[in-house]
Formats: sequence, structure tokens, C-alpha cells
Amino acid sequence: MRRLLPLLLAALAASTSADAADVLHLQGTLTGTDHQRYLELPFQVPQGTGRVGVTLQHDGGKDRTVIDLGLLDANGFRGWSGGSRSSISVSRYDASGGYLPGALPQGEWKVLLGIPNIRTHVHTPYKVEVTLWSEAEVQAGKDRPALVLDPAPAWYRGDLHMHSTHSDGSCSSQRGNKVPCPLFLSLQAAVRQGLDFVVVTEHNTVSHLEELVRHQPWFDRLLLIPGMEVTTFQGHANIFGINGPMPFRLGDTLPDWNPLLRQVADEGAVFSINHPALPAGEDCMGCGWTPAKPVDMAGVQAVEVVNGSQADGPRSGVGFWERQLQQGHRMTAVGGSDSHNPGAADGPSPIGLPATLVHADALSREALLAGIKQGRVVVDVRNARGSRLELRLQTDDGRSADMGQDIALAAGQWATLLTELEYPQPVQLEFIVDGKRQRAALAPNANGSQQASLRWRSDGKRHWLRVDVRAADGSLLMLGNPVYVNWSR
Repeated sequence: MRRLLPLLLAALAASTSADAADVLHLQGTLTGTDHQRYLELPFQVPQGTGRVGVTLQHDGGKDRTVIDLGLLDANGFRGWSGGSRSSISVSRYDASGGYLPGALPQGEWKVLLGIPNIRTHVHTPYKVEVTLWSEAEVQAGKDRPALVLDPAPAWYRGDLHMHSTHSDGSCSSQRGNKVPCPLFLSLQAAVRQGLDFVVVTEHNTVSHLEELVRHQPWFDRLLLIPGMEVTTFQGHANIFGINGPMPFRLGDTLPDWNPLLRQVADEGAVFSINHPALPAGEDCMGCGWTPAKPVDMAGVQAVEVVNGSQADGPRSGVGFWERQLQQGHRMTAVGGSDSHNPGAADGPSPIGLPATLVHADALSREALLAGIKQGRVVVDVRNARGSRLELRLQTDDGRSADMGQDIALAAGQWATLLTELEYPQPVQLEFIVDGKRQRAALAPNANGSQQASLRWRSDGKRHWLRVDVRAADGSLLMLGNPVYVNWSR
């Protein structure tokens, strides 16, 4: 006979709203009479709930008890995973395998237990934990457990800009027809390119969030970060690290860029201006950065200085970015392939070209976003395997600052700008101080790398100092972000 402890212990734990995560505990004991039967455990989902999570626990395995898991929402069937999962969740934007994403209707939901086997004289206690997160918590990412693929601090290589079937990505079908391209092919291409992470940035949509959640367990060496390319009539911008849809109707429901900048900052994401030097007319509608109203550039964390193959020339974003630095706006230079076809290895924007190298405390979403914001970032235009670029400003009084860091130097103080480089072909190197370029001689190190240095004297004012690596023909190979002098004053 089934003995249920007042199934709602649950109701006692539930609140009338989902402003904070609520945890409901449903528990009972199965007996032999429950063999090959189904059991419904009801609970209430309040208005404003953004995610429902269910975890089943029991120790009946030793007695060969098997309990399957499913879920019914207020309108009916929501999913079934049988005995393959003991923990599942559903939200508006994603769901565990076997479950349906979508709106979470208010009302009575039920955890559905199926008991394909329990022996006649066995008693199996079970516990079901239901967690309810609010929409606000979901948008802020509080419902998402931290995922760390590698806990070591290191340079991690990735692509920050790509598209798939969820927006305008396309590729050849088995018969050679042009079709919307499955996201899985893009992720496989990223693995072939030796990447550690990707940000999938579909145009004005979040339909890819569900697929990223389901693919991540298989791609256990490639971190999948959800993003969105906010595509407007006044420019494009990537947001790295989204948890739900972002407003994009600039000039309509979104009066200007500034409310979006504030929302991105509040949610801990990264806002990056895309291909700012592209045309904005009929040749590429809305592609260039042409805001109709003033933008608080202090809210912009990054600029895509290399989009696809456009590292040099008038369509490169380097000039735009350096002008922002000169105006006192501290933002990180990044790159992105803007790939729309993962099979186009020789096309204009294959995945991983360029690669963005981020020095992060770990291979995790949180650490990579923090690394981008800090600015210890290098753009590797050709994604050269084994490439590395380090930069440090060493003062004569023994202090130092690495790429992306700030250091105070009084007028008259001397420092040495030091760079260490690894690249698989002969290269040229140039230091850039406040936009002025100076060629530097490279010398070999005992460890096989190369180094160069520049002596520099501070005038007590604000400056930025960085380094670029170029091929023999002058084309850009690697772009380093600056060390900042006196920027915190």
C-alpha cells in the first residue's frame, strides 16, 4: 500500500510568488502494490515562474526497484525521461532531453512517477525536490549551475561570433542544396579548429539556447556560450552570455542603445560592438555603427576589431576602437569569424578565423566573460596553433602591469614595455603607444619564443600601450590589447 507523507510538506514550502527560488519537498514510500503503476505528485507553480526543476532520489536500486520520471504542467504533458534521468528542468527557452521548453502556465503541475518494477515485500522511500526559479532569476542566470570544463588559469582560444540554422546560417545539404545549417555542424567545425569555446550569436533570437544546453554534455572539451547579435538599423552588437531574449527594436520599443547597455551590465553579460566600419547602406543594411542618439560608450565592454577576414584596410574595426581609446573609453578588442557556413573552410569567414584568445582563471562562462572585461585578450587573425602573445609594463621601481591592467606612473618615471611572442612563422612586431606605431626588433629566447622591449617615460598623463604582430607583407597576424597607464585617476 502506498504511504505518502503529507505530500505537501510541499505546500508548506511554496510561496505565493516566484520572486526567489522556492524548493518544494515531495516524499513518500512505494510498496509492492505500486508495481507497474503511475503516481502523480501535485504541486503549485505560481505566476512569474521562469524555470521548474525536478530531482528524484531513492535507494531502491539494491532491491531492483525502478522509478521512471515525467512531468505534467497545468495544461497536460510536459515530458518524460523514464529511468534515464533523475534530475530534469524546463523553462521558456530550454528543457532537459525528453521535455518541452515553453511558457510555464500558472496552476497545478504534477511530477509523474512510473514504477515498472518493485518487488512484493519491498518498501522504497523516495524524495522528489521541486525547485521554482522566477523569471528574473532566469534572466540573471541564477538558475544555471556553473560549468567548468577546465579549472586551470590559461589562455583559452575561441570564436565569439557565429550563426546557424537559428538565424541565417546555411550550408550544403547531402545533395548539394543550400539549406539552413544545423548548429551541430558549426560546433564540430569549432572542435576541428582547435577551439576551447564558442559564443553562438544568432540574430535577434534565443531559439538556440535549448540546443546549446542539450549539446554541451557531448562537447565536454568545447564550452558553449549563448549569445545574441542585436541586429538593428543603426548597427549590430553581440551580447556574450545571455540567459533569455534581449530587446533589439532600436528606435521603436528601444529608444536608444543605453537601456540595453544597462540591462547587459545588470545581467553580467558583455556588450561588444560588431564590425563598426562596415557600410550601413544598401550594401550592408544596418551593419556599420551609426547610432541616431548619443551612446554612453562607458557601457560598452568590447569592440569587434576583426570580423572574418577584415583585419586590415578600411573595413577593419581597429581604427574605430583606437579612436575610442583616445577618447578615454576603455574597451577590449576582440575578433569573430561571423561564420554563416561551417563547411566553408576556404570561404570568407570560416569558423575560428579569427580566433580570440582570452586569459581566464578557468574554462568557464563566468571566467571567460571576466577575462574579456579585464582585457587580457589577443586576436589571432589566422588562428595559428601554438601562437602566444604576452605584454607587460615593468617600472624601474619594480612594479608591473600585464595586458588589460592599469598602473600609475608619475611624470618622469621610466618603464620598459616587454613582449614575448610565439608564432609558427617569421614575423614583424610593432609597439603602439596612443596610436603611434614603432617597429621593434625581435630577439630569440632560450625557450624558443621571441621577445622585444621598448623604453618609455611617463608624463603623468593617461596613456595606452600595446603590441601588434604582422607578417612580412605587413598584414596583421595578432593584435594585443593595451596596458593602461594612469587610467584610474
